[in-house]
This record gives sequence, C-alpha cells and structure tokens, in this order.
Amino acid sequence: MISHSRRHCVVELQALPSRIGQIRRIVSAQLRHWQLDPLIDRAALGVTELLGNVHRHAQPDKTCVVEIELRLGRLTVSVIDSDPRLPVLRPVQAGPLETSGRGLALVEALSEAWGVRERSDGPGKVVWFSLTAAPAPVAPTLPVSIAAKPVPEPARTVVVAVDPVTAPVALPVPSPVAVRPG
Repeated sequence: MISHSRRHCVVELQALPSRIGQIRRIVSAQLRHWQLDPLIDRAALGVTELLGNVHRHAQPDKTCVVEIELRLGRLTVSVIDSDPRLPVLRPVQAGPLETSGRGLALVEALSEAWGVRERSDGPGKVVWFSLTAAPAPVAPTLPVSIAAKPVPEPARTVVVAVDPVTAPVALPVPSPVAVRPG
C-alpha cells in the first residue's frame, strides 16, 4: 500500500532484495516531486541500508513500513519493523573487503541526525534519519527580447489576356481584386 499526502509518504513492504530497489525509486520520485533533488542520493542510500538491515536481522518476519516526511525544512526517513531488538552502532573495524556491518555507520555519516526508538503502537522499532531540506535551485529565467520588423506584403500580379493572338501580359495589382470572366 502506498499513501501520499502533500509532505508525507508511507510504503508498506516485505524487505526483500527485489523490493529494495523499488523503494529506492519510490523515495527518489517522491523527493523529485517535492523538488528536493539534492537529497535524493543520500535518502536513497540511507533507506537502502536500513531496509538491508531489516532483511538481514528482523525477526519474526520482514514486513516493514518506510515513511518519509517533510516538515519544517527537515526530511525524515523512517523504517519501522516488528522486531523489538534495537540495533547498535558498531565501530567500523571491518577490513576493506568486508561486505556487512557498516549500515548504521553509513546512515550516521550521510545524515544530520539519526536514531532508534521502540514503537509506541506495538512490538518493534523505528530506525530513522533526517536531512536538512532545501528545495532544488530553480534556474533563473532570462527575459527573451524579440525584435519584430514589419515586412511589406509582396505585390500581387494578375495575368490578363489582352489579345488572343499576342502573349498574355502580367499587370501588378496593389490590393486584392476580384476578376470576373468576361
């Protein structure tokens, strides 16, 4: 289910690898709609990391909700799941080839603030991060000057047969004239 209000978007999903790319596109499209293009990359990366954590760690199921909200110049991205275990930020001591364990550290690095809280409406938790929101710069419109120069109407010509034996003669006509056969 996807629901939208002017500055609020909620998506419920199963945090499966095939769905994470779809959620990235939804978040990107919503931020583009809100004219927050400068935040797209960071928000999409952050939500990917949080959904990856739900996929790897959440118990008993992978059902979660992604919520993005723009309020008072601040974009907040939240991932809500039913696993009551709260994640802990681990110091990044992994080797250069390590492929996991950096999700929350990455969220911390890309956001202005982040946190975790227990759900108030049942078991589970909310992991969120926020970014300062500034609308995408709009390119200034430059005035366009158009120089209009009147162009004289071309002279019209009418072909009149003067004598059937001689060739036809072309005479200039200054304005539209109705010629009757005669």
